[in-house]
Amino acid sequence: MLLSDVHILGVGTASKFSRTLLLIPLHIIFQNIFIVLPHFILDGRHPVRPNNEFLNPWLIEESTGRSVGFEQVRTRTYGLANALASRWKIGENDVVCIFSSNHIDWPIALWATHRLGGVVTGANPAYTADELAYQLEVTKAKLLITHSGSLSTALTAARDSGISEDRIVILDSQSGTSSPYPNIESLVREGLARGPSFVERRLELGEAKTKLALLNFSSGTTGKPKAVAIPHYAVIANTIQMALHGKVNEDYTSWEERRYRTGDVVYAVLPLYHIYGLVVNLHFYLFSGYTLVVSSRFNFIEMLKSIERYRINHLLLVPPMIVLLCKNPAVKKYDLSSLRFIMCGAAPLSGELTQQATQLLPHVSIHQAYGMTETSTTVSWPRLDQKIGTLGCGGQILAGVTMKIVKEDGSLAKLGEPGELYVKAPSLALRYLNNEEATKETFIDGWVRTGDEVYINELAEIFIIDRMKEIMKVRGFQVAPAELEGHLLTHLHVADTCVVGVPDEYSGEVPLAFVVLSQSAADRIKNNPADADTIKAEIAKYVADNKVHYKRLVGGVEFIDAIPKNPSGKLLRRLLRDKAKELKKSQTVQIKAKL
Repeated sequence: MLLSDVHILGVGTASKFSRTLLLIPLHIIFQNIFIVLPHFILDGRHPVRPNNEFLNPWLIEESTGRSVGFEQVRTRTYGLANALASRWKIGENDVVCIFSSNHIDWPIALWATHRLGGVVTGANPAYTADELAYQLEVTKAKLLITHSGSLSTALTAARDSGISEDRIVILDSQSGTSSPYPNIESLVREGLARGPSFVERRLELGEAKTKLALLNFSSGTTGKPKAVAIPHYAVIANTIQMALHGKVNEDYTSWEERRYRTGDVVYAVLPLYHIYGLVVNLHFYLFSGYTLVVSSRFNFIEMLKSIERYRINHLLLVPPMIVLLCKNPAVKKYDLSSLRFIMCGAAPLSGELTQQATQLLPHVSIHQAYGMTETSTTVSWPRLDQKIGTLGCGGQILAGVTMKIVKEDGSLAKLGEPGELYVKAPSLALRYLNNEEATKETFIDGWVRTGDEVYINELAEIFIIDRMKEIMKVRGFQVAPAELEGHLLTHLHVADTCVVGVPDEYSGEVPLAFVVLSQSAADRIKNNPADADTIKAEIAKYVADNKVHYKRLVGGVEFIDAIPKNPSGKLLRRLLRDKAKELKKSQTVQIKAKL
């Protein structure tokens, strides 16, 4: 049976790409999903999941070499769930926030919450207290799990959002120190030492499509980041889609030539609060039988050491990490012969960088994939029949995904024609939490409007041309111009402003603020022109002091007489994006610092 399962809506017709994936129809593979994530990963079997005969560790802590196997993961998940239920009565739809860098107990906290019917929202550990408090308030979190290194910020945010200190848990063990806050290790022991305090959540048939698993935050074109409501079904379906496309349970070639091999090792440096790290790096690779070497934070030299030490086979990266691989001379000091595959995501990787990486690592297969938080996560995936992905390509459309490309006049584009991408897939999120207006703009009649300008070729490969929406991608992180503009307008020197992205080889793009000065600031510069640089520095510092690092105005501050707007008052941001590119080209704008 051949699957004709990749659909691209063209003008008046639907083009179908037939590919032999598996002799099981998609409707059978997806229709019986009525379980939550820990059941899928820890308890059950699935026809596309390989049987792991290698008994390799599931997780390895990069810094210590401590390893955790399947039975220990399963036991710790139960123990923590039991403690969360008995201590804080965490249960149906209660939200638990994990505010921490990567840690081998991060997935334990995730799945323990899901065992109880709860929902997890992961927060960036680099957040300021105000940013974290906003997330806690929006999600109405009942418990805050944090790393000891982020405790001070967590305490401030908890106080500001109304979470009492007795609902704070430390993720790491804090060995050798005393603390008034329980840690995961002590809670696991506590939960294992007592009788059951909860009845495990079981879903009715079809309920997985609506039962929330995650509230991941995604920046939008207006205001602050929004909570994307992601059900269990979405993550499970996307994991199966990737496994199907990657043929993780098929003997389609020799073991040496297979891309995904049970027992191999993948480096888990992508942050687990981000959808890329959470779904692809964690769930897909564990489903496929890999060992995850868990890195608490990205350090390039430490990554090279770990590749050599742990004989890592797969790397999942973002473009800035590829830049370092290509340009840092330290690469030559380490044995990278174990590497077999590198995948880049979160932002487009240029063809030039792909070629440089290929020259540096000729034995490694290098590819890209495409997805977003609202599609939870990938809608395209690397082809198996290529060692190096088509330059500039974001991968091949996954089975079960339907795409349409809408041109500016509202008609549907043909193959090779650019337009805005709309996606239907079994992995789509449901909505933005408590934000009906934003939901209507993005989730439209079963489609997700991506805001990305793309085209698709006859091989069902997708090519990202540009973003039609205003969101910036800085080192793979989403940055909403409107959020920075709202903050800048509270500065006494700023009368009006528009923030745009400036192209940057390392970060993809970085924020630059065009600023209309207040009258007092303009008069100050008129009287003393040397004050212009001082005021620019003050404005940049105002953002740096209040926003996470990747939102800083690394692109700089440029003064302008007036912000261009249309008759209804909407910012003509594209005009200033073009102006920013011209300024960079003429070296008027210089990016002086890396994030």
